This record gives sequence, C-alpha cells and structure tokens, in this order.
Amino acid sequence: MTDPRVIQLIMTLRRQGIDDQRVLGAIERTPRDVFVDEPFAHRAYDNSALPIACGQTISQPYVVAYVTQELKLEPQMRVLELGTGSGYQAAVLAPLCRRVYTIERHKPLLREAEARLKALKLDNVVTRHGDGFDGWPEQAPFDRILLSAAVGEVPVNLTEQLKPGGWLIAPVGSVPKSDDFLLSASFSQYLTKIIRDETGIRQEELIPVMFVPMVTGVPQEARKPDDVGRKA
Repeated sequence: MTDPRVIQLIMTLRRQGIDDQRVLGAIERTPRDVFVDEPFAHRAYDNSALPIACGQTISQPYVVAYVTQELKLEPQMRVLELGTGSGYQAAVLAPLCRRVYTIERHKPLLREAEARLKALKLDNVVTRHGDGFDGWPEQAPFDRILLSAAVGEVPVNLTEQLKPGGWLIAPVGSVPKSDDFLLSASFSQYLTKIIRDETGIRQEELIPVMFVPMVTGVPQEARKPDDVGRKA
C-alpha cells in the first residue's frame, strides 16, 4: 500500500504542473525518507528542501521533479550529474535513462549516497569523488548534464562535454562564496537550460531557484587518490 505521504506529494506536484507520468512514477517509487537525515525524517515527504551533512541540502521535491521533467529523458540516454548530495536526484533519474554518472566533492556525502543507491539496487548509477567543475571527460559526451549546485556561469568545459543536441540544466546566478549557505534575497538564481546544437550554444531561463553553491576542488581532508569511477 502506497504511503499516504507519497500520495499527497504526488498530488501536490500535479497541482504544480508536473504532468510527465514517467517522472511522477519515478518520484513515487523513490523513497525520499531513505535520503533524509534522521532529525528530519518526519518531514521527508514535505515539499521543501531539507539540510543534509556538509552544509548541503536535499532539494525540494518540486524542483527535483521539475528538473527531471525538463530534461526530457529517454531510455538510451547517458546523464552526468554534478553534485550527488544525498543521492536523491540520481535515484529519481536512474529509472528514466540508461546510465547516470554522478560526482560529489564531499567524500562522506558520497559514501552515504552510494550505500543508499546500492540498497535500492540502482545498478545503473556510477559515482565519482572529485571536482564537479572538471566534469567527467573520460565518459563524455553526455546526452544530458545536470548541475545540482549553483554557479555564476556555466564553465565552457562542461558544455563541451555535451553531445551535439545535448542539454545542460543548471542553477545560474549569484551565489555565496563558500559552502556556508544562508537563504538570502541578495542571491538571485534561475534554473537555466543550455542547448548545444549545430549553431553553437543557446540558453533559456526556466524558473527562479535557490541552490547551495558549486565549489571548486575537494575538501582538504578528503584529498586522496580516490577518483576512480565506481558503481553505487
């Protein structure tokens, strides 16, 4: 029997304009409570962002659903996600495409996400500990790229990792200078879609959002030769 909280969340997402049945099905089948830390377990199915470790957040379900719907995934596609976080977004993407490659700079977050994805038997997710600004050139080009953290502008080297006709979606705008993230009206971000076609790069703004910043490098305490891709 489906959890009433899940039913309520799906109804809320429908009212907010999420109408792709494959996306709604992926959200419904992905247990968000698995990805939420214990102090916030009672709010796991709230339609709101929640704090996780390392000063990061698990995104609002509406934003996850909206981004996933805008990606317009097809079963044969390969997707790169930059910013694994809790692993929730990767878990939603996994049943909708051929393979998800996901990179996280915080090793503790990545290890927890790997354990969750493994427990859910999502064997088409490949993880890497590293700097998301580098992308994953060894596995490029990708059909879709998703940034799960905000940037002032999208680095060219990431758009170059798109296939011709590929799309990149990222929160773009003003961001704080570190992982110390406070919601503030002074930060203005828009979810932005970048399309690589035969004429070059074009982009369109989608909806206003507020994401934690994408930070270059990896935390000093985690600098080890551990950047080999691995299945979750």
